[in-house]
Amino acid sequence: MSHVRLVNVTKRFGAVTAVDNLNFTLEKGECFSMLGPSGCGKTTTLRMVAGFEDLDDGEVYVGDRLLSSPAKNYYLPPEKRDFGMVFQAFAVWPHLSVYENVAFPLRIRKVASTEVKRRVSDALGATNLLEAANKSPDDLSGGGKQRVALARALAINPDVMLLDEPLSSLDPHLREEMRFEIKALQRQFGFCIIYVTHDQSEAMALSDRILVMRGGVAQQIDTPLNVYNSPANQFVFSFIGLSNFLEVRGEGGAYRLAGGDALPAGLAPPPEFAGNARLSLASRPAEIEFDDAPDAAAALRGTVVRKSYLGEIIDYLVRLGDQTIRVQKVRHSPGPEQGANCALRLLRPTWYVCADGE
Repeated sequence: MSHVRLVNVTKRFGAVTAVDNLNFTLEKGECFSMLGPSGCGKTTTLRMVAGFEDLDDGEVYVGDRLLSSPAKNYYLPPEKRDFGMVFQAFAVWPHLSVYENVAFPLRIRKVASTEVKRRVSDALGATNLLEAANKSPDDLSGGGKQRVALARALAINPDVMLLDEPLSSLDPHLREEMRFEIKALQRQFGFCIIYVTHDQSEAMALSDRILVMRGGVAQQIDTPLNVYNSPANQFVFSFIGLSNFLEVRGEGGAYRLAGGDALPAGLAPPPEFAGNARLSLASRPAEIEFDDAPDAAAALRGTVVRKSYLGEIIDYLVRLGDQTIRVQKVRHSPGPEQGANCALRLLRPTWYVCADGE
């Protein structure tokens, strides 16, 4: 049975529809990330689940318990939803010790003092903060302050944890460390997570499933692997991971790169795209090979205009007529030098019809 359920949820701000008829469910113990560009509606959705924003339409449930429904004139306030919440701002109180920061939500719920002590000790132990219990949060690093926020959310024993860009203010090393700590805490305590982020690597590392949003509309809900390998549309392909898009023109059954050569016979569009005058040929930089065979039937011919060393990766920019394409290879893999002519073989070419205006 689903644990969190959104049914036809819609939110408008004046003439702008921030979230449009959104539906999804979460299972107990699942980590579900909402991913998309700024302004796509992901934080607004989280705020509606938390109870900080009213719905204009639809319903939100936890299990069989209704949380919000404009049609039924029902709204449960945030403090009665018993969700753990962690936000981008640490929101810790410097005049209280770490212990008292974590105990605060329990005290306002009038939890018995012995139970407060037990829950706070458990939460501090889970977040490696026991030795800092009597310190001020100001004495801790950014990662330490975020652990205080996590411990405070854990102390109420939530079934659902809502995380809104919780790691974006940390440096890259701490961000990577904390994302694995969050996943470990989820496994330990068994709560489900709704995680809002614009960071693809966070979403891919943490999530059981990902919701990709654009303009308030769900584009795809799937596992990280399927979102990456089988994107639902061109937007998802472009948003998840690095991507190349080459414009292809068709006329009389023949296809050529816009501003470039005719497509090789081995790289013709699939039959279902026949008759379209403008197509987009998509590829991942890491899924392109340099092809040394002079008669390669599916090779694109171009010239290396940039070769950059990025640690373990060599990043190539190859010009194909009036367009360019990126290629990434491991640094031990031999490749052409800047200025050299080359042939490229796309390992997983993906085709889309160009929409008007693209």
